[in-house]
Amino acid sequence: MSQHATPTNALFENASRLQEAVSSVVVGKPEQVRMAVTVLLAGGHLLVEDVPGVGKTVLAKTLARAMDSKVNRIQFTPDMLPSDVTGVAIFDQRKAEFEFQPGPVFANVVIGDEINRASPKTQSALLECMEERQVSVDGQTHRLPDPFTVFATQNPAEMEGTYALPEAQRDRFMARISMGYPDRDSELHMLESRDRVDPLSNLTPVVSAAQVRTMIAQVQDVFVAPSVKQYVVDLARATREHEAVRVGVSPRASLHLLRAAKASAAITGRAYVIPDDVRSLLVRVFAHRLVIGSRAGRKSSSYVESSRVLEQIAAQIPAPTGA
Repeated sequence: MSQHATPTNALFENASRLQEAVSSVVVGKPEQVRMAVTVLLAGGHLLVEDVPGVGKTVLAKTLARAMDSKVNRIQFTPDMLPSDVTGVAIFDQRKAEFEFQPGPVFANVVIGDEINRASPKTQSALLECMEERQVSVDGQTHRLPDPFTVFATQNPAEMEGTYALPEAQRDRFMARISMGYPDRDSELHMLESRDRVDPLSNLTPVVSAAQVRTMIAQVQDVFVAPSVKQYVVDLARATREHEAVRVGVSPRASLHLLRAAKASAAITGRAYVIPDDVRSLLVRVFAHRLVIGSRAGRKSSSYVESSRVLEQIAAQIPAPTGA
């Protein structure tokens, strides 16, 4: 796709239909809906953190329902084993051989509910799935469906019965969002519309899995100027050099920011990334990965503190002009 080309009408229209379908159920949260669609089209995974009951799982279920694809939901619990996620090899006496029984991770959209209620050992079962789109069991590799995305929800770390996500796990998520409480009108609309009927039950798919695969491929063709790529690198390097940051973002985070910026541009109707695409996604993509604190002292992964540091970095590093 050339620098002056425009995204296909099908990509823009399908992305718009997806956002409209999800917004018909998740009312009053346009930014969260747009971010969910952005991550999907960027080929990433989304972490949704907030208190119970504000619509984390509803957002994931609604986006999954709007796609005509296989969807599995995993309710994470403290006693869950890695094999409960990935699957297990079972001995078939008739064939006298082991046969792999796929776990719930074998789906186009995997909804990981309350992921931080599972032990770190079980959480780690998702690492290979999210990064390599495959599962290895007893020396055998099994490919996951395409497209494949994980939409995980987690409760705040200070709540009862939660485990902190390991840094390696957080780094696999392209972006992190918070739902927040609805405004007065949205909460009133929810009471009126869901008193007797769940609007999710009436939602029909607006795109197929094949269409999503095509959209993801088209997003990859979005043009990025060298100066914008340098801007991404400069932002990432600044997190590693900031005095308040103990552990900065990884090169994977830089790649995620670039891919998310491409998807954001395509959703907007552009075939090229502008610095504003990068800047608007900076906190969403980087904040959950930072470890705040002196390099010799106590560490913290406070999202609020990480966001503050990133705002400082964004103000100090000039965006390229004429990109």
